[in-house]
Amino acid sequence: MNIKDIIKNWKRVLQIARKPTKEEFTITSKVCGLGLIIIGFVGFVIFIISLISCSFGGICL
Repeated sequence: MNIKDIIKNWKRVLQIARKPTKEEFTITSKVCGLGLIIIGFVGFVIFIISLISCSFGGICL
């Protein structure tokens, strides 16, 4: 692919793209926030398990 083709493809994408509605933006924000909370909770649980494991003479990370 040369530069002209890349620019042509980007131009097509920008012409099709549109600003999301308020409802779409709200739903997307809620889903992303929920995902961040879930990932943070999983990391916290792993951290707590590693602390408990270390206190009982297990593998310390």
